[in-house]
Amino acid sequence: MSESESQSQIAVVLPDGSELSVDADATVEDCAYEIGPGLGRDTVAGKLDGDLVAKEAPVYEGANLEIVTVQSDEYVDVMRHSASHCLAQAVTRLFGEDVKLAIGPPTDDGFYYDFDDLDVDESDLPDLEAEIEEIVEADYEIEREVVSVEEAEQRLADEPYKLELLAEFADEDATVTFYRQGEWADLCAGPHVDSTGDIGAVELLEIAGAYWRGDEENPMQTRIYGTAFESESDLEAYLERREEAKERDHRKIGREMNLFSIQEVTGPGLPLYHPPGKTILRELSRFVESINDDADYEYVETPHLFKTDLWKQSGHYDNYVDDMFIFDVGDDEFGLKPMNCPGHASIFEDHSWSYRDLPVRYAENGKVYRKEQRGELSGISRVWAFTIDDGHLFVRPDQIEAEVEAIMDAIDEVLTTFDLDYEVALATRPEKSVGSDEIWERAEAQLESVLESREIDYELEAGDGAFYGPKIDFSFEDAIGRSWDGPTVQLDFNMPERFELSYVGEDNESHQPVMIHRALYGSYERFFMMLIEHYEGNFPLWLSPEQVRVLPISDDNREYAEEIADAFSDFRVEVDTSDATLGRKIRAAHDDRVPYQIIVGDDEQADGTISVRDRFEDQEYDVAVDTFLTHLEAERDEKRNEPDFLQS
Repeated sequence: MSESESQSQIAVVLPDGSELSVDADATVEDCAYEIGPGLGRDTVAGKLDGDLVAKEAPVYEGANLEIVTVQSDEYVDVMRHSASHCLAQAVTRLFGEDVKLAIGPPTDDGFYYDFDDLDVDESDLPDLEAEIEEIVEADYEIEREVVSVEEAEQRLADEPYKLELLAEFADEDATVTFYRQGEWADLCAGPHVDSTGDIGAVELLEIAGAYWRGDEENPMQTRIYGTAFESESDLEAYLERREEAKERDHRKIGREMNLFSIQEVTGPGLPLYHPPGKTILRELSRFVESINDDADYEYVETPHLFKTDLWKQSGHYDNYVDDMFIFDVGDDEFGLKPMNCPGHASIFEDHSWSYRDLPVRYAENGKVYRKEQRGELSGISRVWAFTIDDGHLFVRPDQIEAEVEAIMDAIDEVLTTFDLDYEVALATRPEKSVGSDEIWERAEAQLESVLESREIDYELEAGDGAFYGPKIDFSFEDAIGRSWDGPTVQLDFNMPERFELSYVGEDNESHQPVMIHRALYGSYERFFMMLIEHYEGNFPLWLSPEQVRVLPISDDNREYAEEIADAFSDFRVEVDTSDATLGRKIRAAHDDRVPYQIIVGDDEQADGTISVRDRFEDQEYDVAVDTFLTHLEAERDEKRNEPDFLQS
């Protein structure tokens, strides 16, 4: 190949690691045709370094390229993006061109589109769905148009929100893309399917309010949520899961079980935990503390706020200040802590260390504060104040693998205790990061070595690491198949450098430790929320706020009921002394999600026995007290996930 030919060629990296040489002006679609004519014809979109792009997007030297077809997992995202355009087109048709368009992206479960100057309510959704169906049946070709910024400004003269977006990513010489379907077009980077007829089953779900760009200082807009699937059967299955998710909603169950409240008078995103909810949180804390104790963590405590001098030293002031609560006290500026790590680094800094002292492991159930937008707050899944089961380790470089191994063992113990199936991903160096190439390559190799040695299947999340180091991410599924982000293990080279942390090595020279961040739950609030919905409030015995309820059949059996309750005093036990009938008492205990009911009447009192009923409505009579007590102790201590006395 001549020098001029080599200069006109670039190489892209395919998913199998091989390189494909293409013309320097090649697009994603060109690359697909280069691989094979069939793949070229089937190409819908592409992924460049993990970002979903249009098939017409140009590739570049060294890009990691994936071709997206109808068979790809990403195809549904492309289709949903196109469905959001159909929604906007339907709104424009039915409510006039005075409606102002904002944004309409795909989401994990569907799509939405934001509008201004739109007066709609839930009763309008069927008409909008019917109009979307007409647009889909019309099978309009979705055409990609490349136009100059000047032309785009003319087209968008009456669309203030689109003009704001245009100004952010365009300059005088730039071009932008519109996507047209029939009479309607929208400023959009894509990608989209080839025609509206390629869109499968669509359903509009709800209407909500949303601030433009998520900023409370901006206008409130109307957001219409919808979803789309390739088939009606997939849509029906999703809607069934959605209804089940509503029944499991932690806010609904939290009210029913008196777990927590978030009150207007106390402020948004600031949960109040009631006794039953705090009981569960205490059990979760005891569990993780037992793991920490076994791993020789030392508990520390840091205050809720620091002078901003600390946040400037740690780098949070430059990178995180918009999400912090900042206020003045006299001449000093303070910030509520969004993270615990700078406090832990300060504690480590306040001592002289030898290489023999490392690793140093600190743990803290630390309350932190992050200023989320009010519109993004939701129950205890997203709040202003939450608690992290934080751990920070200060280690020598040669200790990294062993410590990460131990942390992964602890995370596995937590997730398997709750019967949560999980997946693992290795997140590598992002474009914006600190530290030398050598340090990053070594750290990534060490994390990869741990994963390989454990024979763990993992995804590579290229460029998704923290700016201060790579990490291992865990995600898990709940009882109805929803995926949640879980624990992470992160290596940090930035904070030790910023705080000038050091230890004296075997060579009597000063060395910088590596900092490992880890949390076994993440935040207690988010994990608690997930458990509420995962178990639908039917917590395993060890977590249940009330573990046993004793039900006397009549007033004559109350004294015996109290004696039985005393025998189970190591458990959270209550006696139902109400005047209700036995049937009503049983129903109340079932509605309160109590794992076990002990029923005592004249026969049990005469024989010194009990009847046991579980929340599955199974019952066994003439049970010896010691027999049931022994079983309860084992079920609690072994952290079994279901009441199983009557199934054993």
